[in-house]
Amino acid sequence: MKVTILGSSGQIGAYLTEYLKNKGHIVVEFDIANADWQDMTRIPNINLHDALQDTDFCFFLAFDVGGSRYLKKYQHTYDFINNNTRLMANGFDYLQRYKIPFVFASSQMSNMSYSPYGVLKRVGELYTKSLEGLIVKFWNVYGIEKDYEKSHVITDFIRKGFETGVIDMLTDGEEEREFLFAEDCCEALETIMLNYKEFRSDDDLHITSFSPTKIKDIASIIQGQFNLIGKYDIKVVPSEEKDTVQMDKKNRPNTFITKWWFPKTTIDQGIAKVFNEMKNDWI
Repeated sequence: MKVTILGSSGQIGAYLTEYLKNKGHIVVEFDIANADWQDMTRIPNINLHDALQDTDFCFFLAFDVGGSRYLKKYQHTYDFINNNTRLMANGFDYLQRYKIPFVFASSQMSNMSYSPYGVLKRVGELYTKSLEGLIVKFWNVYGIEKDYEKSHVITDFIRKGFETGVIDMLTDGEEEREFLFAEDCCEALETIMLNYKEFRSDDDLHITSFSPTKIKDIASIIQGQFNLIGKYDIKVVPSEEKDTVQMDKKNRPNTFITKWWFPKTTIDQGIAKVFNEMKNDWI
């Protein structure tokens, strides 16, 4: 299939681009990180028009987003809200115009009305339902990240360990998250694409590990990876702060997608893969 990936250089998009190419699909990449002319907030954008005019399928992954540290700092700002509003209006306009089957990447935070990020993802869901596309809800997908300003907790902890020897946590680490390795996420997305006609816009397609892990336990697993190297004495320092991004709201994932797909990688296996790839930058 000829597949256009909006947000092809993001954490999930980069993995998905490589995954689909290896599966024999033709992938059209579109991401501002590639070139300024691939800026989806530019309205109109003739290059976005060209990317979507002739394609079999689209993954709408593009969003101005990062980990908890990034969201805490930026999600209440004008630029964050404006960027995401504009890129959605632009992207959905072309998807509507060319009647392209697509998947929109939402978040399990879309029901958190106190979070601008969650509200914006909810708007994206409403756009998607109006066009009869499919909504997937991600639950903390992790893998290699190149933009450390937007990095999520696992890559952030590994980087801190190598750079400072101290994993200083933003919270007390008691909050739980469901972490999914990016390669498993790619398999889920391709499965949905290949079985597109079997799903409806109202289906709850939650892409997650279905296994919660406390943040303090993530730090401990990463500390264990450093111990295997032998020459690093890594300290884990929890904060006294509580989670202020999700405010400890506990959503429960819908298991509907497990009729077609189920994750394969445990949290220990996934962290080991990310760690071993990242350590090449320091060792």
